[in-house]
Amino acid sequence: MKSYLGLIPISAKVRRRQNRMTLLCIIFSVFLVTAVFSMAEISMRMEQSRLTEKHNREFTFQAIMDTSMGQNLLLVAGGLFVLILIAGVLMISGSINSTVAQRTKFFGMMRCIGMSRGQLSLFVRMEALNWCKTAIPVGIILGMAFTWILCAILRFVVREEFTAIPLFGVSPIGIISGVVMGMVTVLIAARAPAKRVSKVSPIAAVSGNADHTNRMRRAGRIGVFPIEISLGIRHAVSARKNLILMTGSFALSIILFLTFSVLLDFVGYLLPQSASDADIHISGEEGVNCVPYEIVETIRGMDGVKNIFGRRSAFGVPAQLGQEGMPQAVDLISYDDFDLDALKKDHVLKRGSSLSKVRGNSAYVLAICDEDAPLDIGDTIQVGSEILNVAGILKYDIFSGDGLSHGRVSIIASSETFVRLTGVTDYSLVMVQTTGDVTDEDVAAIGAVLGGSCSLKDGREEKTAGTYIAFNLCVYGFLAIIAMVTALNIMNSISMSVSARSRQYGAMRAVGMDGRQVTRMIAAEAVTYALAGCVIGCVVGLAIGKALFNILIRGHFAYAVWTLPVSRLLIVLLFVVAATSAAVHAPSRRMRNMAVTETINEL
Repeated sequence: MKSYLGLIPISAKVRRRQNRMTLLCIIFSVFLVTAVFSMAEISMRMEQSRLTEKHNREFTFQAIMDTSMGQNLLLVAGGLFVLILIAGVLMISGSINSTVAQRTKFFGMMRCIGMSRGQLSLFVRMEALNWCKTAIPVGIILGMAFTWILCAILRFVVREEFTAIPLFGVSPIGIISGVVMGMVTVLIAARAPAKRVSKVSPIAAVSGNADHTNRMRRAGRIGVFPIEISLGIRHAVSARKNLILMTGSFALSIILFLTFSVLLDFVGYLLPQSASDADIHISGEEGVNCVPYEIVETIRGMDGVKNIFGRRSAFGVPAQLGQEGMPQAVDLISYDDFDLDALKKDHVLKRGSSLSKVRGNSAYVLAICDEDAPLDIGDTIQVGSEILNVAGILKYDIFSGDGLSHGRVSIIASSETFVRLTGVTDYSLVMVQTTGDVTDEDVAAIGAVLGGSCSLKDGREEKTAGTYIAFNLCVYGFLAIIAMVTALNIMNSISMSVSARSRQYGAMRAVGMDGRQVTRMIAAEAVTYALAGCVIGCVVGLAIGKALFNILIRGHFAYAVWTLPVSRLLIVLLFVVAATSAAVHAPSRRMRNMAVTETINEL
C-alpha cells in the first residue's frame, strides 16, 4: 500500500453494511435533484415545441427562459435545489457522524502510528467522496427512470396537453445537477465529521472515550420520572450543540412538509375541480329558461351520457330579506339532486348547513352572500307570499369569477321548490357528463336531438382535470419524498446519538441496568428530540405556510381564508411518532445484544 488513502476502498468493503445508510442518503439527494431538474427541462422543451407550432417560427431555449413560465420553472427548481441541499447535508452529515463515532478506535490507532490531524481530516473527506462513485450514478439512473415513468403517466393517463411529452428524454441539466448535488452535499456534510475526528487525541481515541459530553460535577435530578427516563432526557439536553442539531433535523422536515402542503391548496384554487363539472353544455337560443324539460329526459338514455342535470334561473326576483340596508331582490337558481350532492362533495358549504332540508318541495334554500349583504343560517327570505328559510350558506360565490358576490344575494333552491315559486319548468342550462368511451358520433347524436332551438357547446377538450392531476401527482410525490427524508433524518440522528454514547451505556449495563431500561433511556432521549423538533417545526412551518398561503392564494383569491390544518398536523405528529419508534428499535437492540465488556469498549 503506497498511501494511507489506500485503506479507503478496503474500509468501504469491510463496512459495506454499516455504510448502507450513508449511501442511501447520497442516492436520495442525487435522485431528487435529477428528477426535479429533468422534469423542469422537459417542461421547457414542451413549451418550446408548443410556441414553435403556435407561432410557426423557431423559439430558442433562451427565449423560453425569458418567458414567465420559464422563469417560474427555474425559480421553483432552484428553490427545490436549495431545500434538497439543506436536507441532504443534514442527512449525510448525521450518517457520516454515526459511522465516525463507531470507528473512533480505528482513527485513534491511526493517530498513534503517526497520522496527523490533517491526514485524518482528508481521510474522512476522501472516504465520503469514495461513496459518490457508487451513489451518484445510482441516483442519476433512478432519477431518470422516475422521470420516464412520470412522463409516461402524464402522456398515457393524464393525456390532454401532455400527449406530446417525450417518454425517454435525457436531460443534461438534470444529470449535471445530480452530480453537482452529490459532490457538494458530501463535501459540506463531511466537513464537520472530519473536523471532529481531527480533534480527538490518540489516548482518548484508543481508550474509547470519544464522548465530548459535559462532565457532571454533581448528581442529576431524577424528578418524577424513573431514573432511566430522567437519564435519557438529560442526555438529550446536556449537549446543547447536539440538541440543536437533532432538533433542527426534526424541525426542518416538518417545516418542509407543512410548507409544501400549501401547494395542494394552491392547485385547488388555481384549477378548481367540481363534481358537477360537465363535458357538454346546452343552452337556449332565445334566452333564459328555454331548454324544454322533455329534451333532458330524452338525452338521459342516450349512449355516452353518464349524468345529466339542469338549472333554472330567475334574476332580480323581488324579495324581503328582513334586514335594513339589505338588497330587495335575489337571484334564484334551481339545482337538481345531483347538483346539490356536488356542493357537499366539493366542500363549499359552511359548517352547519343542511342539504336534506333543501331537497324536494320545501321551504328551505341555500344562500350565497358576502359581508355587504350578510345572511346566516336560520334567517328568512320572503319571495312573493312565500317565506323561505336559509338552511345553508356557501363559502363563496360559485357563479362569480372572483368568488365574491359584490353585495348581491343568490339563493339556490331544489327543482321542485323553484317550480312552485316561479311556475317555470324549462331549463336555462343543461349539463351533460359523458362516459369515458364517448365518441364524437355520440355527441353529434345529442346535438341532433336539440334541433335548432338550443345550442350545444362541447367542452371535452377544455377540461383541466389532467393538469390538476399532474400538479397533485408532483406535489404528493414531493410530500412522500419529504416523508422519506424525515424518516432517514430521525433514524440517522438517533443512531448517531446512541453510537456516540456507547461507552456510557456500557458502564450503565455494568452497574446493573437491564436491557429494558436501556431501551427506555434511548427512547426518552429520542422522544425529547422529537418533541422539541415537533414544537419548533410546527410553529415555524405554520408561520411559513400561512405566509405562503397569503402570497400564493389570498393575494389572488380574495375569498380564500386560511384555517389551521389540523389534519396535516395530526399526520405530521403520527408520522414522527412512528418514525421515532422505528428509529429507537435498531440501536436499542444493538445495545441489548452487545456484551457489557464489548459495549464499554465500543466506539
